[in-house]
Amino acid sequence: MKITHIEHIGIAVKSIEEQLPYYEGILGLKCYNIETVEDQKVKTAFFMVGQTKIELLEPTDEESTIAKFIEKKGEGIHHIAYATENVNEALKEMEDKGVRLIDREARGGAEGLRIAFLHPKSTGGVLTELCEHPE
Repeated sequence: MKITHIEHIGIAVKSIEEQLPYYEGILGLKCYNIETVEDQKVKTAFFMVGQTKIELLEPTDEESTIAKFIEKKGEGIHHIAYATENVNEALKEMEDKGVRLIDREARGGAEGLRIAFLHPKSTGGVLTELCEHPE
């Protein structure tokens, strides 16, 4: 697997609207995209910091993974995402190396990315997302 860069850092928040003044007004970042990913029950907001994105994740349903994360751990860093050229090939390689997978194949994510997650019990406690940019 070839990781090309850190694609984004995901941060779980209760409300994107409440966090925008910090990211835009204090840090001076510009939110360039807000979208809802229905099948993940999450609303996302993106900011560029150099070549890396910050992704705010707001739950849209009490049963979503992000809502459960916030309930258990509070707001904060949820995951780190790495860009790779082929998520499905990367998943196969990770599984062959004994890494526990959350996703067995890539699925759709925000901004049209193909994504998959590795289980934090196999990645030093860090939920890890693999991302593939559309061609």
